[in-house]
Amino acid sequence: MQVKKEIEQIKQKLHNSVDVADRVIEIGGTTVGLVYLKSMTDNAIFSGYIFEPLAKFEGELNFEELKKTIRPNDVTEIKEDEIVKNVLKGAVVIFLENSEQILSADILKFNMRPPSEPPTSPVIMGPREGFTEDYKTNITLIRRRFHDENLALESVLVGEETQTQVILAYLDGVVDKKLVKKIKKKLEDIKIDGIVDSYYLVTLLSSRPNSFLKQVGSAEKPDIIAAKMLEGRVALIVDGSPIVLTIPFVFLEDLQSSNDYYTNYLYSTLIRFVRIVAILLATLGPGTFIALQLFHYNVLPFKYLITIADSTQQVPFTPFIEILFILLLFQILYEVSLRLPSYLGLATSVVGALILGDTGVKAGLISPPAVIVVAIAKIALYTVPEQSSQITILQYVFLLIGASLGLLGLIGGMIYFLAYANSVENFDTPYLAPFSPFILSDNKDALFKVPLEEMTNLPKSFKNENKERFDESSGQEH
Repeated sequence: MQVKKEIEQIKQKLHNSVDVADRVIEIGGTTVGLVYLKSMTDNAIFSGYIFEPLAKFEGELNFEELKKTIRPNDVTEIKEDEIVKNVLKGAVVIFLENSEQILSADILKFNMRPPSEPPTSPVIMGPREGFTEDYKTNITLIRRRFHDENLALESVLVGEETQTQVILAYLDGVVDKKLVKKIKKKLEDIKIDGIVDSYYLVTLLSSRPNSFLKQVGSAEKPDIIAAKMLEGRVALIVDGSPIVLTIPFVFLEDLQSSNDYYTNYLYSTLIRFVRIVAILLATLGPGTFIALQLFHYNVLPFKYLITIADSTQQVPFTPFIEILFILLLFQILYEVSLRLPSYLGLATSVVGALILGDTGVKAGLISPPAVIVVAIAKIALYTVPEQSSQITILQYVFLLIGASLGLLGLIGGMIYFLAYANSVENFDTPYLAPFSPFILSDNKDALFKVPLEEMTNLPKSFKNENKERFDESSGQEH
């Protein structure tokens, strides 16, 4: 192998990019070539453990001596067709003149944020660390919770251009092996140019990709993922994303919170019922208000009816247009606060809601009851933030139904939606389990939450191998 010619070919394949670096060293009449990316390698390790030992080497250099001279532990012998792939992964590729053998030393380094509490999953009590964008760090966070040989990690590359590393993490002896094979095959069958974030896989792994219902679980905290893996789920760690996906998924998961398991079980039960009420308020509140105002005003208390009549007397819009306008106004404020810098976003959302709401009422464009109804619906929406996008869509759907068909239309719409949700399943797991089909043992940690020692079996809502999770005789978990 001619070192200089090989280096030029590699640089051409990488389009002579500005961060491609090469070094050529003459050692005792033998030429050694090194190629790497300056943007992805640790310069200190490169200088101290690779370049300097080679520069100081005395005597005749052969391939075996070359392997001994280079100090990093992660040194492997590679084939010629693997050179570019290793360089792009942050390795230094080393050639020896007139030798077909090639070495690769992994000295990858780039700045990553440390594990911190994710903004979407704050807790009052419990672990506060969250996943990062580095898949190796995320694997470490999961391994810290499983000091057992049953933790299995498998790798799949997805994306023709990005070659994104997707790690399947599961517990051997707990997970259903058929499930792992199905997920792995589905990942291998994906033909896409690139995967930038884990959410790219959500639609691709869903049995009904066009459905607005969430069919793949997600979390940013290692303790949540570890708990789901203990139940027999498969976690998908995607390089470059702090969001770890879990399969299979049921709607019940989003009703649960990590706080539920770090506090009294009776309080957790109460809070879960509060979340259910909040979901109903968020989904049906605006539609029900419109239906009562337009079609069923006779069921409202007389004094409240007078209050509504007085407050809407000067409003130039119909009740439907009024509610729709306020909903859109709140949605615009949310989008603005989401994209502005944090110190501006909070001020904009608070000031915007107060000033626009108060000024709109005083100007006679909107009525106080309508503002209150929409505000309650929007606040209730974020008691279950994982379902916020789905509930927002349902808000508008049920608003249209309530404005056109009244309460009977809303009841019919709810029946249709529940029937549709009941028909959805992903990886042989019903979306509404354990409510439909009703599974008594799984309802110990559904709307009601019983003490830990009473949850003796793993969930039956989806398949897993080990049905027992708690040894009642010893009072300790397996």
